[in-house]
Amino acid sequence: MDQAGFAPNGSRRNEDIALDLLKFVAATTGIIKGTSPAAGFVSSSGSKPEDQVNQLLALYTKCLGVVQGK
Repeated sequence: MDQAGFAPNGSRRNEDIALDLLKFVAATTGIIKGTSPAAGFVSSSGSKPEDQVNQLLALYTKCLGVVQGK
């Protein structure tokens, strides 16, 4: 049985590689920040979940383009 994320010939799909690249970039740059406030403090400058999703989708698109050589 083939492993998930691997093509039959053993190579990985571009989408899977782009996702790993997205995870690496997001983790090392701190793009995703926790939204839970500290004890009694609520920051109004925090980004909305929708904004974070849009940032991640844009980053994934860039990562996929890089992996595909575009």
